[in-house]
Amino acid sequence: MQSTFRTVIDDRYLSDPAHSIRWQHTIDFISRSSFTGTVIAKGLDLGDRTPFTTSLEQLFGCRFENTADDLDLASLKGSFEVVTAFEVLEHLYNPLHALLEVRHLLKGDSARLYVSMPLRKPLSLASPEHFHEMSRQSALSLFTRAGFSIVRSEEFRIRPLMFYLTGLKPLLRAVFEKVQIYELTAQ
Repeated sequence: MQSTFRTVIDDRYLSDPAHSIRWQHTIDFISRSSFTGTVIAKGLDLGDRTPFTTSLEQLFGCRFENTADDLDLASLKGSFEVVTAFEVLEHLYNPLHALLEVRHLLKGDSARLYVSMPLRKPLSLASPEHFHEMSRQSALSLFTRAGFSIVRSEEFRIRPLMFYLTGLKPLLRAVFEKVQIYELTAQ
């Protein structure tokens, strides 16, 4: 049974301009990492394969695997120098479990985990497909509990500027709707 909190990657999802904007900001964030340019054998992108997975492969110069298991329950296997979890944790009932599993997959002292998720917004603006959204402090606590250290982080908006001028709710999104993105290492 498909959970209402799990996003289906379909044509509707892929045609939303917010995803293209988010993907470009994410590539820019990763490109500014001191880790970029490191030769890696393979990566893991949590969740379904999307066109963005191909962009990650081009950026890192290696093949990325994707997960098909329920990340709330699965025992992840393998060894990776880079793992990505973009817009995944807010869809999980137990993101701590997934992060603990990822920590065991990371190979080497310089291995990286890249995570993005929406910053918590007022309930009236929250996505019905998100089990939960986290504040910066909640995300920090989660990462620390899972055994990760933050290398760096940023926030960005995901809508074209003109979108925010189309009504009251979009204007509120200009204030509250942001993506938080992190580069993490295992402690």
